[in-house]
Amino acid sequence: MAEFSTRGKAGERSLDSWTSIVDDDGLMEALVNSLLLSVTSAVLMLVLLVPTMAWIRLRLPQLQRLVEFVCLLPLAIPAIVLVVGMAPLYAWVNYFFGDSPLTLTFAYTILVLPFAYRAIDAGLAAIDLKTLAEAARSLGASWFTVLWKVVVPNIRVALIGASLLSVALVLGEFTIASLLNFDTLQVQVNLLGKRNAGVSIAVSLLSLLFAFVLLFALSYVGQRRRQTVAEEEIPPGSN
Repeated sequence: MAEFSTRGKAGERSLDSWTSIVDDDGLMEALVNSLLLSVTSAVLMLVLLVPTMAWIRLRLPQLQRLVEFVCLLPLAIPAIVLVVGMAPLYAWVNYFFGDSPLTLTFAYTILVLPFAYRAIDAGLAAIDLKTLAEAARSLGASWFTVLWKVVVPNIRVALIGASLLSVALVLGEFTIASLLNFDTLQVQVNLLGKRNAGVSIAVSLLSLLFAFVLLFALSYVGQRRRQTVAEEEIPPGSN
């Protein structure tokens, strides 16, 4: 992709495709839309999943399988089928909230549920949630305090992982945005590919590099977290 996007005339190398990225107003607007969608989708996903999953583990463990099934269901349903089901609903969404691309937040939150659920579930399974919650409650903490100051700090790496997976998925999503007629990064890349393949490939490569940086950051944060926990478990003065 790097080789193709830097091809110039007469076999020379050129960065015209890369410099054209910032000159394309439609592309920059679509990029901003996708970045905003990534943030809003990740935030809404965390607000929905974290309290729900924590509460179910503490109070309603018999519903854990049902919630897992519901969260993993979007993974088994093709995107085109999801769009067919969402299209009538989005007629009402557009009526109440307008036709802003940010309304895709609702659709993308559903789309990222399977990946986010697995990441958060692994984080909750790694801690003794019941003991921590009961200890905090016995000291007079409210449920919101338990969630915000006890649960969230202990599953920070899982939350970061779920958020980064959501961001990567939203930035790469094309089918739903295209069929619902919203202007996002991948929709613009598809249109660019029909008139300027070099710019389209350059933007696609940037998206891949961005996703790689996100995954690398997740790996680094997770490694730092494990090192910190290991240091805290070593008694002072021991070798």
